[in-house]
Amino acid sequence: MASVRFYLGAHHPNWLSLVDFPLFISHRRLTGRASLPRARAPWALDSGGFTELSMYGGWQTTPETYVSAVRRYRDEIGLLAWAAPQDMMCEPFMLAKTGLSVTEHQARTVGNYLDLRALAPDLPFIPVLQGWVLPDYLACVQRYERAGIDLTALPLVGLGSVCRRQATGQIAAIVSTLADLGLNLHGFGVKTLGLSHYAEGLTSADSMAWSLNGRHTLGCSPTHRNEANCLPFATRWRQRILTALSSVQLALPLGGAA
Repeated sequence: MASVRFYLGAHHPNWLSLVDFPLFISHRRLTGRASLPRARAPWALDSGGFTELSMYGGWQTTPETYVSAVRRYRDEIGLLAWAAPQDMMCEPFMLAKTGLSVTEHQARTVGNYLDLRALAPDLPFIPVLQGWVLPDYLACVQRYERAGIDLTALPLVGLGSVCRRQATGQIAAIVSTLADLGLNLHGFGVKTLGLSHYAEGLTSADSMAWSLNGRHTLGCSPTHRNEANCLPFATRWRQRILTALSSVQLALPLGGAA
């Protein structure tokens, strides 16, 4: 099994110029900045959809505006590995926010990916699967197929609406089934416990759980009260995740999922 690439979620864009490992940064943290840091390692872009949909019940940022921003990040920051599309999550509370169905969220997610590809074929947007239960995700795969997108031929496919239930058996079954279809999955917001259940089905993952943990940890210097914004704390937390990933992978049987 190839090792899972892990992206440390970060809300401080300047960390891109300070670390030599992959970060996951939100568009909402980068947009509007007069100057941007220069990345030292490959990184990935979160579209900020969860926040935007939570605040407004729909996307306010147009695809054209998002494409322009992503192109700027690619050119000025450099080393952009991939960017999430403007997808629509399918958690029940998010459906209540938008007033739309899972099917409509999926349709808009796939439609946005197609729009972004048409607007900017030079930018590394990845498709994202959205749903709530396994049949939803399989239906989303079929929706991409009907649109002419062979997900098995792509280097990465995001798996949405799972970060708040990552440790459940339901998510393990979803990951396993989709991985068996030949998809290279990215797990958004993976928790340590979740990794122990389905790391073998992932190509990459990200998490920002270190910051939540850091809120309840006494600060390591007199300049801050807790560790929620501490790069050394985040770096140590990342190393523990990598150690956990190694342990999971070493425990897999030979001939397991690649």
